[in-house]
Parts: sequence; structure tokens; C-alpha cells
Amino acid sequence: MALIRSLVHMLVMIVTVIPYTLCILLVRLLGGSPAARYRVARAWLALSVDSARWIVGIRTRVTGMEHLPQDPGQGVVLLVKHQSAYETFLMPAIMPRPLAYVFKKELLHIPFFGWSIGSLDMIHIDRKEGMRAFHKMVEQGKRLLAQGTWVIMFPEGTRIARGQAGEYKSGPTRLAIMAGVPVVPIAVTSARCWPRKALVKRPGVVDVSIGRPIPTQGRKHEELMAEVEAWIEGEMRRLDPEAYPAAAAAQ
Repeated sequence: MALIRSLVHMLVMIVTVIPYTLCILLVRLLGGSPAARYRVARAWLALSVDSARWIVGIRTRVTGMEHLPQDPGQGVVLLVKHQSAYETFLMPAIMPRPLAYVFKKELLHIPFFGWSIGSLDMIHIDRKEGMRAFHKMVEQGKRLLAQGTWVIMFPEGTRIARGQAGEYKSGPTRLAIMAGVPVVPIAVTSARCWPRKALVKRPGVVDVSIGRPIPTQGRKHEELMAEVEAWIEGEMRRLDPEAYPAAAAAQ
């Protein structure tokens, strides 16, 4: 049954992404603003999250929303634990401000989905360009943050299996420090229901814990990222102790 429900959800996402993408492209062709295009994309992402709840039984429990800045002019860099595609869909659906992902340019080649994100005001980089790609990210990130868009990044760079931690790279904290905005760490237990690279999704609750903003003034990027990593990984162990038996045994 879990396999059938997972396949139905996948089919819903594949079928619905087509009209939403065409709508985004039409809005762009007619001169619609980036904000208008984002609203269409956000609607599809919210539909993907809602359909996961209706069809598969994946529910979301969010804590810490009160920690997010209330000032619409305050930019932040969201640093999110990355276990599956679920948080990619979820974050724009629950956040009160428009988000701009930093993503590898290869995603632009995915039919419909890639065409959609390529039509949005986000940051796509070529990792092969090294420092040039980093400078492009900083330039575009500063522009977006200045206009009230929040930049969202996965500091581990790729999806990490449940109960494990990847290498937290300092690029996101470099950007935040250079832009003069705080970072907000976010823990997500999505692999409990939607494992990475797995076809079958399982019903259950995905916990999302939003930490307090961490100021960046006067900070060094390495030690700032170490603080972010410590908070996220500590929170992951609190939210999903079954995935970290060694940590649970030590308590």
C-alpha cells in the first residue's frame, strides 16, 4: 500500500508541475514580476506538500516560527538540514517571505521543474567555476537580501541519510557575513517519512524546528558555521532520537 500511495503522489506531482510551469512561463512572457512568478511556484510547492499529507499521510509539525524576523525589510540566510526533497518543497510553503534557493545549474535542465526555477529570481551556480561561482552567489545574494527576499541554503550541500551528518561548508556563513544579515538554523526530520533516493514514502510526522537568528557581525565564517552545525545536529538528535542510538544511549 505504501508503494502504491508513493507512486500516486509522484504521479500527482508530475502531472501538476506541467500546468504550473506553463503558467509561470506565461506570466514571464506577459511581463509579470518575479513576485508574481514566485506566487505561482509557491502554490505548486504547497500543493506537493498538501498532496503528500492527503495521499501518503506525511504531516508536518513546525516549532519556532516566532523566531523568524518580523520586519519585512530584514534579510536572513536560512540554513536547513537536508535529508530529502521534502524540505525543498516545504520551506517556501511555510515561510512568510519569498525565498531564493542557491542551486546547481544542472537542475535547470530538468523538464518543467527546471524551466520553472530558471524563470524565478533565484541563484544558480556552476560548481566547476569555483571562486567565480562563489562571487556570483554573493553578488546575487546581496541583491536579493536587500530587497527583502530570504536566501535559503543547505550547508551540507546534498541530501544526507537519516542519522548522519555531512560536511557543513562555510559558503553560506560567508555570504551572510558579507551581506550583514543573520543566519537562522533549521532542523528537519524529513528522512523519517521521505528517505533520500527512496521510492517508497511512509506516513508520519516531519518535525521542523526553527532556531533563533544568529547575528553575524564580527564573526568568522568557520566558527559561525560550527555554531550552526552544533545547533542543527543537536536538535536533530532531540527530534529524532531513534536515528541516533549512540547519542540516546549516552544520555
